[in-house]
Amino acid sequence: ELLASDEVEYIEQDAIITLSGSQTSPPSWGLPRVSQRDLNTAAPYLYNDAAGQGVTAYVIDTGVYIGHNDFGGRATWGANFITGSPNTDQNGHGTHVAGTIGGTQYGVAKKVSVVGVKVLDAQGSGSTSGVVAGMDWVAQNATPGKSVVNMSLGGGKSKAIDDAAQRLFRANIPLIVAAGNTASADSCTLSPAGAANTYTVAASDRTDRPASFTSWGSCVEIFGPGVGITSAWIGSASATNTISGTSMASPHVAGVAALYLSFNSLPTAQSVFDKLTSTATLNKITGNLKGSPNRLVYNGAV
Repeated sequence: ELLASDEVEYIEQDAIITLSGSQTSPPSWGLPRVSQRDLNTAAPYLYNDAAGQGVTAYVIDTGVYIGHNDFGGRATWGANFITGSPNTDQNGHGTHVAGTIGGTQYGVAKKVSVVGVKVLDAQGSGSTSGVVAGMDWVAQNATPGKSVVNMSLGGGKSKAIDDAAQRLFRANIPLIVAAGNTASADSCTLSPAGAANTYTVAASDRTDRPASFTSWGSCVEIFGPGVGITSAWIGSASATNTISGTSMASPHVAGVAALYLSFNSLPTAQSVFDKLTSTATLNKITGNLKGSPNRLVYNGAV
């Protein structure tokens, strides 16, 4: 009967979604790597002084500990789609991701505004419907040309999530997503990693090789640092953690997108994707790319 209604396009079984881990002496090797064409993780982190100012990064994740010192008051709460849960990050993952995007010490775009959108609980788990609700909230609230959204999460193929990704794209909000942490999986078989009109990020290590765990394939657009990444955490206002995952690679790219948005006119989601691709460092990833493009994110520092 539901399907017979003009207001119902399709019905999808609700499923469980899970997590996909100049500044001298930067605290995480990923920062200098995205600002250098050649591998030199001892280099300083160089970046355009606009540093994401005037841009908002939406983090669809476990929430963000907005009181963490590394955000310097630039983080705010957006929306919470976990019923009965408090407006804070009870897991740590979302705070870590947000710190890589925009932390004062740990972040790529050190002046960006960060908005937490909670769709995963303390265990890092959430529903398809909650994730879609978070995506649609961002599509309705973000400002085109001044916003980027990061999703370091995923699961099996979901038309509902892929369609929500299209709505973000049509709203001209660029969606940066983790490729997935299943080394045996082509990212095209996952959501949102395999969705059209998203920007999918695989993980590289500190030797410029694909991370042992990263998903791969033609749906990947770029690599980002994703092994042993240090960033903000929960528990105290100065807490940190060092973890790995395509979840850590994606926010490096989202941070670079925020940087580019702060000193370029990039009014459409596609224009942001094109900027990331056209500026990427080429042919530095060694090893078996399994069909992923040999591109490493670059922040345009030099």
